[in-house]
Amino acid sequence: MEPCKASVTVPADPAFARSVRMMASSLAILCGMSMDDIDDVRMVAEEGFVLSCATGAESCDIAFSLEDGAMGIDFTLGPDEADDEDTQYARLLLEAVCDEYEVDAASGTLHALKRAVV
Repeated sequence: MEPCKASVTVPADPAFARSVRMMASSLAILCGMSMDDIDDVRMVAEEGFVLSCATGAESCDIAFSLEDGAMGIDFTLGPDEADDEDTQYARLLLEAVCDEYEVDAASGTLHALKRAVV
């Protein structure tokens, strides 16, 4: 597969979490990921979206970077610093599942990268 990008903007409302998760898993299939990797991508998408919603964003721009065996997901963050029990759990899961995970407060983005296990 040629590297490519896809993006979506959704309201920062937990009701959209399933849609974000399903889009991420569909795109992971295009990257040639295994079922275990796709499950991880679903988790990354959901937890990243949870963090975005918790930061007071009105909407969440989600950018997917696709290539063979890897997917990057970038989420926009709102102006609030989220640090409650739910967001701490989301950060813990992201750190455990992602190959790369970074919150950039200066640009207001969360970056996550998941590579396929070979």
